This record gives sequence, structure tokens and C-alpha cells, in this order.
Amino acid sequence: MKLLYLVVAAAGIAFAQAPNPNSQYRLGPDSMPQDGVPKGEIRGPFTLPSRVYAGTQHTYWIYVPAQYDPAVAASLMIFQDGQAFKDPDGDLRAQNVMDNLIYRREIPVMIGVFINPGRTPEQPEPNPKEWGDHTTNRPTEYNTPDDKYARVIVDELMPVLYKEYNISRDPDQHGIGGSSSGAIAAFAVAWERPNDFRKVLSNVGSFVNLRGGDVYPERVAGAEKKPIRVFLCDGRNDNRGTYHDGPYDPRHDWFLQNVRLMKALTAKGYDVNYAWGINLHGQKMGGAILPDMMRWLWRDGVVSTDPKDMVERGFREAVVKKTQ
Repeated sequence: MKLLYLVVAAAGIAFAQAPNPNSQYRLGPDSMPQDGVPKGEIRGPFTLPSRVYAGTQHTYWIYVPAQYDPAVAASLMIFQDGQAFKDPDGDLRAQNVMDNLIYRREIPVMIGVFINPGRTPEQPEPNPKEWGDHTTNRPTEYNTPDDKYARVIVDELMPVLYKEYNISRDPDQHGIGGSSSGAIAAFAVAWERPNDFRKVLSNVGSFVNLRGGDVYPERVAGAEKKPIRVFLCDGRNDNRGTYHDGPYDPRHDWFLQNVRLMKALTAKGYDVNYAWGINLHGQKMGGAILPDMMRWLWRDGVVSTDPKDMVERGFREAVVKKTQ
């Protein structure tokens, strides 16, 4: 018995000392403010009343890069769960990524939008500890595989953005992304409205049976190919389909369902990229590779090869605003 106790105790110590699956993922310099890089401005919060989800409203913020020129049409990138993607102390810090990559001409000049899930005026705003699953309309909007959330973005938000900013009308210049339920919501927007959005960034996407979201591999296989580009990121230690020691359910296996979607997109000939890590459900790996995901999604920007083109060879400096 004593020997058995020692063996069990040693196994317990080894397990306790095992590294956290998230331990290898850290933000790099592209996600940090850098000296000499012009900083974009985050404007807001603004409120978008919704007719699609009657009685709710969406809070959003606008990222305007220092290089934005109202005379030149800009690209567009929309992030779901906006409070998390713009959190200056969070795992994503998308505004820093856009600052640095725009400055070095690695992505085009783009307007960024950070939009939160809908809520009633009485419900609290999502925050870093509670993204709104228990306090807002997030589960219904993000996890239901229908066209309603796409209507919020395309029919309610986009007209406001077009009115306030010079944004390209080319759908190839429109990207949308998110994490977890925000990722499946982003995919649904492009899937339902490919003539409006064609670039999708998905981190630990919830393509599982929360509200039937595991249907997308079959939808991809059964539908005509759509002109969208997708980057998927997930980890082997994401939620793996067991709850409270219950039986395994593949429809609730995040990693499996992300791999299934990747295979369906690949088989159909989509422009798809993916990164599988060892991370838990969350933003650690997605935040670490967010700059690379953005580079890949936006890799087809116009490029001049003229060696005498000193504008092309230089950084994208801030636009000097004329005083009135």
C-alpha cells in the first residue's frame, strides 16, 4: 500500500507540474505600441439601435488609422466582441496590430470596427470577465446559424459607416473576425453576405452545437463555392466535447469541428489557411498570431515594383490634417 501511495503521489506531483497549454503563447512586438509608429484613434463608444433584434442595441467603437485620408477609400475590418479585441491590456490588442502593420505597408489602410453583442438598455455592457453570454443577446446573435446577425452588420451598421467614412465598396476590401462565438458569427456574415464581406478571421471558433453551429461543414460541402477567404485558429486543448464527466459528444468538440470545417473548405477549393496549436479555449494563441493572420488575409494589396517609387518603399506616415 505504501508503494502504491508513493506512485500515486508522484503521478499527482507530475500532473500538477505539467506546463499550462497556454504557456508558450505570448504577444510579440507587432502587438505592442512601437516608438515612431503613428497611432490610430479609437472613437466612441457609439450606439447602434437594432431592428433585426427588436429592443436591443449594439455598442461599437471606430478605429481610424493615422494614415486615413477621407479622399481615399479605405479597407474595413470588423471585430466581434469589440471590447475584447480593443482591450489595451488584453490578449488581442488589435489596434496595435493595425497600427504597426499599416505603418509598414503589410496591410492596407483600413478602418477598424469593434462591435459588442446586442443588449437591451437595461443589460450591462460586456467586459473582459463576462463577454455577455449570461447578460446579453450574444448567444442568440452569434451562435445561431442564420442570416439575422449578418443583417445587423450589413443592413444596420454598414450604412452608418459609409455615411461617416470613405470606405471601399469592394467586398474584397471588407474583412470580419472574432473569437469563439464571435468567430462563428463572423463566418456567418461572410457566408450569408459574400457580396459584402470576403475575408474571415476565426480564433477558437464555436462551430459546435450550441445552437446548431456544427452544420457548417455540411453547408460548405453542399453549396456552391463562395468567394471568401478564411483563416482558422484553434488548439488541441480547446473544449473537447465532455461536460461534467459526461459522455463524449463530437458535436461539442471545438477542435474537431474546426478541423471538420477546414477540411470541408479545403475540399471545396476555398482560399483557407489554419493554425492548430495546443492552447486552451481563449485568446492566447490567437493573440500571438493575430499579426500573421491579418497579413495572410490581406496579402493581395496593390504593390508597386518600381525601384524608383520612393513612396512605395517608405513607411505609411500619418496624414497631416489641415487646420481650418
